[in-house]
Amino acid sequence: MSNSIKQRDILFNPLHEDENQAQTACEMLRDLEGILLAEALSPTHLVVRYELHLFTLEEIEELLAAVGFHLDNNLLIKLKRALYCYTEETERANLGCPKGQSNCTRVAYINRYQQLPHGCRDTRPDFWRDYL
Repeated sequence: MSNSIKQRDILFNPLHEDENQAQTACEMLRDLEGILLAEALSPTHLVVRYELHLFTLEEIEELLAAVGFHLDNNLLIKLKRALYCYTEETERANLGCPKGQSNCTRVAYINRYQQLPHGCRDTRPDFWRDYL
């Protein structure tokens, strides 16, 4: 598995009107670009595999919470969540992906292209480019 592809477990609180939150969340996440796998292992346990340059665990969990799912919040889960969020944001920053920017791979290629010396540059001033 590539470094930019992550697989994480998401656990739900069993005290919710939807007794099968994992399956419901799985059906919702499967349609999103960047989610490679969403599988419900039990009514409260969801496994998600995603591309880091498009999603982070924090963004996925915020999306699920905003829709109305209740995530498990015991101490061990909170510690794991904080560690995953920190490491994923650090990895994205090292890849050139600022927080909240989902098209970081394209931006990284554009920045690299702009730094290379080549003959594909328009030497005219900006105000002259609008007249063609």
